[in-house]
Amino acid sequence: MGQKKRFLLRLDERLYEIVEKWSADELRSVNAQIEYLLTDAVKKAGRWKEDKGKSEQE
Repeated sequence: MGQKKRFLLRLDERLYEIVEKWSADELRSVNAQIEYLLTDAVKKAGRWKEDKGKSEQE
């Protein structure tokens, strides 16, 4: 994966606590968990486009 875009994300406190627990259960940071969930949702929605010469975006 290339450069990562940084941005501020505001979450409801309860939602953050749930994601925090979930990420700990899966041995990920909260940031990595959010990225994983978003990537999975984008792929399931059919919006993940493959780059030329790559089998899957990394």
